Amino acid sequence: MKRIVFLTCIGSVALALTASGAPKDRPGSKSAKARSAPSAHTVSARGGSHAAPMRTARSFPTARSQRAIAASPRERFSSVSRARTLRSSRLEAARVHNTRTAIAARNRAAINRERSLARANTLGTNRVEAARLRGAQTANANARIAARNNVAINRARNARIVNNWRSDRFRGQSYAAFRDYHRQWHNRTWWRNHYSRIIFVSGGWWYWNAGYWYPAWGYDPYAYYPYDGPIYGYSDLTPDQVIVNVQTQLQADGYYAGPIDGILGSQTRRALAAFQADHGLAVTSAVDRSTLATLGLT
Repeated sequence: MKRIVFLTCIGSVALALTASGAPKDRPGSKSAKARSAPSAHTVSARGGSHAAPMRTARSFPTARSQRAIAASPRERFSSVSRARTLRSSRLEAARVHNTRTAIAARNRAAINRERSLARANTLGTNRVEAARLRGAQTANANARIAARNNVAINRARNARIVNNWRSDRFRGQSYAAFRDYHRQWHNRTWWRNHYSRIIFVSGGWWYWNAGYWYPAWGYDPYAYYPYDGPIYGYSDLTPDQVIVNVQTQLQADGYYAGPIDGILGSQTRRALAAFQADHGLAVTSAVDRSTLATLGLT
């Protein structure tokens, strides 16, 4: 009896467990789906109708199937890893390109600096060489001029001063003032009565007559005349201004090495004599018209 009761209890428990494990809404859902499924009919050409097959909800993928289609975590990790690797490769390529570009720019800049430096060195060398050549040429020219001047100055130092203008060399009209010159002694009143232009120059009094300056002897008993003779005048210059121009030109030509003082002294007269002899002029040792023209002053 006890055994039968035990077995009955076990059977009841098994039935209860079986009933609780079965799905509760499956039949209902099936009936609902069956009820909700519309029935479609088609009319045939003969006038009859028949039901057309319809796609039910089972024909479409459900959310559960879509989630099954989605990538697995391992696949998603692989995709992210590939994307990161590709991005890293692109960044590395960009970095390498920028580095190479910077290196190329530095190399070009270095090459340009070297070329500029080479050109500058070449230009500097050429300028130095040109300056050296110009210096050498100038030194040679100065040496030649100095040698010529020394010869001319030495000849001027040895030249003989001429005070007598009575020879045949002075027969021309250009030397009439020298050929006809003779010293005159008169007092101040006489000089003023006979000549309107009398000036004081370099310690003595000079009067103007027919294009020449002459010493006015006796105008002042204390007057000083380093040269006794006529001086050809031009451009309305005083006798000392004429002598200054003559001394300057003789110095430029290498015949005169004395001071530019406007005094027709012995050194200036020797330089004039040497210049006149070298240029085929009558040696007057004075400032005559032909000499001034040869000097380029008239």
